Amino acid sequence: MTGHGTVDYRKYNGTGNDFVVVDADEYVPDRAAFATRHCDRTDGVGADGVLFLALEARFDPPRVVMTLVQPDGSTAAMCGNGARVAAEWAMERTGADEVMIDTQAGTRHARRDGDEVSIEMGEPRFEPEVVPLSEAYDEPMLAEDLEGYAVTGVNTGVPHAVGFVEDVADVDIDEVAPPIRSHEAFPEGANVTFASRRDDGGFDQRTYERGVEGETASCGTGAVAIAAAARVHERIDDDVVRVSPPGGDLVVSFPENGAPTLTGPVVHEFDGEATASIERVEPKA
Repeated sequence: MTGHGTVDYRKYNGTGNDFVVVDADEYVPDRAAFATRHCDRTDGVGADGVLFLALEARFDPPRVVMTLVQPDGSTAAMCGNGARVAAEWAMERTGADEVMIDTQAGTRHARRDGDEVSIEMGEPRFEPEVVPLSEAYDEPMLAEDLEGYAVTGVNTGVPHAVGFVEDVADVDIDEVAPPIRSHEAFPEGANVTFASRRDDGGFDQRTYERGVEGETASCGTGAVAIAAAARVHERIDDDVVRVSPPGGDLVVSFPENGAPTLTGPVVHEFDGEATASIERVEPKA
């Protein structure tokens, strides 16, 4: 705590997906209200979420307990770019080139990869009970017509509804994504991710994020969801897939054994102080 009811924070982004990072030792009485206020791009710092990070440097490699609170005050079990930011923050503090990130979706191994940061993402899951889908589903949702799009449901740490289109630039995402995000097929809601194949074999990406309730410049779990869905539908058989959200390029790699990894740049933008005590708001259901 810096005094006068403020806390120190650091601001980072991973391919434009930006986060306010707060050491979990800082006293923030209401994390949901803090995130809602300081993620606001008009009156706050401006971010896609707040990462509360607890560093446990005594371990080898060091461990970080990550809690992501989103702009609507809810928490997300996993965030690929957020986890890469958490890894960079921890590696800067410890001098280590690899760390373990403890998320609500499981523990993920991260390492420095040249000028970029890579993180293991966990196995993509299509089973209805894991995505999760409503009780009406006893088989995976694979290219099912939802709101006029062929949607595939996959969990890459959080649920995604993936739709392949001719050109993501032609999608009016603020219009078409909310009905899919809140569709009855997804009882917990879903991130809505659109992808279009490029001539070079990669994919362009746009994602409307649950909890942000809008499009973000990048979404790491969405990039993995695109690559996983493309492989299931036999659109690709590559082990390395380049996915390009508006904020930059991400690489999803599928090893012969084990879960896919997500690799991309992380940028430290600036540091500052933020008011710690904010009036409570209730997260969106």
